[in-house]
Amino acid sequence: MRRVRFRDPAGTVRIGEWLDGDGENEGRDDGTSGGVRVRFGDRTYPVGDVDVLAPCEPTKIVCVGRNYADHAAERDSEVPDRPLLFLKGPNAVSSHGATVHLPAGKERIDFEAELGVVIDEGCRDVSEAEAMGVVRGFTCGNDLSNRDDQRAEQNWVRGKAFDNAAPLGPVLATPGEVPADASIRLSVNGEVKQNSTRSKLVFSVPELIAEITTYLTLEAGDVILTGTPEGVGPLVDGDKVAITIEGIGTLRHSVRVA
Repeated sequence: MRRVRFRDPAGTVRIGEWLDGDGENEGRDDGTSGGVRVRFGDRTYPVGDVDVLAPCEPTKIVCVGRNYADHAAERDSEVPDRPLLFLKGPNAVSSHGATVHLPAGKERIDFEAELGVVIDEGCRDVSEAEAMGVVRGFTCGNDLSNRDDQRAEQNWVRGKAFDNAAPLGPVLATPGEVPADASIRLSVNGEVKQNSTRSKLVFSVPELIAEITTYLTLEAGDVILTGTPEGVGPLVDGDKVAITIEGIGTLRHSVRVA
């Protein structure tokens, strides 16, 4: 079952079931819904009648850099010996269908499609063998990156942690629904820019959880963005982004230059 966090027409936040449509339009990059519905209890809503929210409310987002060898190569960088970690705060969260306002006056702000791991319980010092036991589910994410400031600073606060720099969604899928070699695809205005698989991760999800929790506590709802494959590129005002991960679905958002 894929769970969706949403605000119903009465304004109440619910967690319901995401129901696929007729199959003709679902997953398309033009924003069509293909009859997708959201069910809560005995009520079912067309997805267009509700506000789809981010699938969780993290206290932090732990991001992983250069976790695909091909992306490290396109950035003229080496694959790190251990996971390269950085943080985004709750201010960075954005949701399916949102219009993300990008910082103005920048030469390059890139898209980065990523598998997101949502944590189910507060945890510390988790072993690789036990790591999947603290996972609530998987979602789609976009690690939006302000390259102008990322190149000019060490801690990447301006480059990575600006407002709405982490769109997430549209649903939370249980780990069993997402294949070990799940495809990960990103398109901009219908043109495919990134096309890879989860199997190409340098450090696996259990390895990442074990490494991160050696140093800090992960809280329920926290997110790990596991890294992006090759093909990253710049966004411009008005672009429409679609990120599809097999077993999860398609996260869509547009961008405006603030």
